[in-house]
Amino acid sequence: MKLLSYLQDGRETWGAVVGDGVVPLAARTGHATLADFLGSPDFDRRDALVQGLAAELPLEGLHFLPVIPRAEKIVCAVRNYMDHHQEVIAAGMQRELSEEPPIFLRVWRSQVGHGQPVVFPRVSDTLDWEGELAVVIGKPGRDIPAERAWEHVAGYSIYNDVSVREWQFHAKQIASGKNFEGTGPFGPWMVTADEIAPGRNLKLVTRLNGETVQDSHTGHMIFSIPRLIAYASTIFTLVPGDVIATGTPAGVGWSRRPQRFMKPGDVVEVEIEGIGLLRNPVVAQA
Repeated sequence: MKLLSYLQDGRETWGAVVGDGVVPLAARTGHATLADFLGSPDFDRRDALVQGLAAELPLEGLHFLPVIPRAEKIVCAVRNYMDHHQEVIAAGMQRELSEEPPIFLRVWRSQVGHGQPVVFPRVSDTLDWEGELAVVIGKPGRDIPAERAWEHVAGYSIYNDVSVREWQFHAKQIASGKNFEGTGPFGPWMVTADEIAPGRNLKLVTRLNGETVQDSHTGHMIFSIPRLIAYASTIFTLVPGDVIATGTPAGVGWSRRPQRFMKPGDVVEVEIEGIGLLRNPVVAQA
């Protein structure tokens, strides 16, 4: 099943994708947000809730929100693909592999939905793409052992961890370059975990104006999804609606020679096998 959040009549709501449209589910289930639904017993009976219902809204023209618009935590993995690690070294940035998963946090206000603009900030011209697989937590937990981690996954989505590069390198902590408003495309929807086998290698492609700039698969991850969940849950309790962006593969603009970055007027897409396509235009900051 595909679940998504969207804006209707000026308010945030959510529903399920059926065919080329959406079945609204907030009023039907009594859960105001998708995150609330993921953490409820109703999530296990989602198929029965939607069975026989016809779409009420077309996907075309829908104002998509980030899949989880106000996630409590957006946990992002750093350099979690071996091919990306190798391109960083080739670009002259000598980095040792970490023994533990390096992570940072995004704030929810940095996110945008499918079709919504990525904002090119006034203070930088190094706006870079990072296509990533996103994991959405459905079952809460602290100190989750890796062998039980899959039980806590509600589903998967697509993330573009857009980076403002020189701000990222202002200090050893990179979060300043990862939290500009309008730089975290997330969507278009979440595919529930029952549709993607645990650990399945998924092809990931990022395109800029139709040109492929990243072409890899999730088998290149250094730290697996269970490892990331176990590590993050050692630090804090994971709750329904938390998001783990699992890192980006090779092909980012910063590592290219010459370097290449996004600019206003561009269109960036991230496509992941079994999930869909996340597309966003790039606009100048107002």
